[in-house]
Amino acid sequence: MENYLKATPLLDFNHPRIKELTHQKEWNRLDDVEKVKQIYNFVRDDIKFGYNTSDAIKASEVLTDGYGQCNTKATLLMALLRAVGIPNRLHGFTIDKKLQKGALDGIWYALSPDNILHSWVEVFVNDNCYILEGVILDKPYLAQLQKMNKNTSNVFCGFGVFTENFDHPPIDWNLSNTYIQDKGINQDFGLFDSPDDFYKTHQQEFSYLKGVLFRNWIRHSMNKNVNTIRSTKIT
Repeated sequence: MENYLKATPLLDFNHPRIKELTHQKEWNRLDDVEKVKQIYNFVRDDIKFGYNTSDAIKASEVLTDGYGQCNTKATLLMALLRAVGIPNRLHGFTIDKKLQKGALDGIWYALSPDNILHSWVEVFVNDNCYILEGVILDKPYLAQLQKMNKNTSNVFCGFGVFTENFDHPPIDWNLSNTYIQDKGINQDFGLFDSPDDFYKTHQQEFSYLKGVLFRNWIRHSMNKNVNTIRSTKIT
């Protein structure tokens, strides 16, 4: 468990912004269950779903951006939990790119790799381990997707979702596992003490040129699509 509480270059929970946040939220005053619940809800909803410059960015950078996807939200979630003494680890995977369809479209979708790097956080509370994958999508974004796809089957794939329970996906943590993209998993890389360890051996399957395109153009298009969905008024 000692390894699951350490700071790392990516899990920089001693950064002033993270220290200020944990002090402001008074998370250290809570019991362990409430710590996990409040930090999980913060990362899920206050950190909007969106695409950062890279997977391997520091937790403090994700907090500053104010948005993230599966891998970057996982980094921030791990850092905040460790900052208040909650042990956790990372589980790494790849997922099928089909679940990005809609957020990613046109030529950019065609150029993207078939398998996309994915991860979730596993947290230890009261001698139990829980999966926290449902942190990826903020509730306003997910609610808009559900309104836009009222007549779909309960199996839904696209726009950052792959679930068999689209009407009521298990995204609320209450001493339970949470999921939102797990049905897209197609390769399991196993467990890692930190995201730093994960990214030492696994990266997105981008060529140098595609990496430049992603950082400077593709992700901005994806974020625009996501923000359009989130802000669309549907009755």
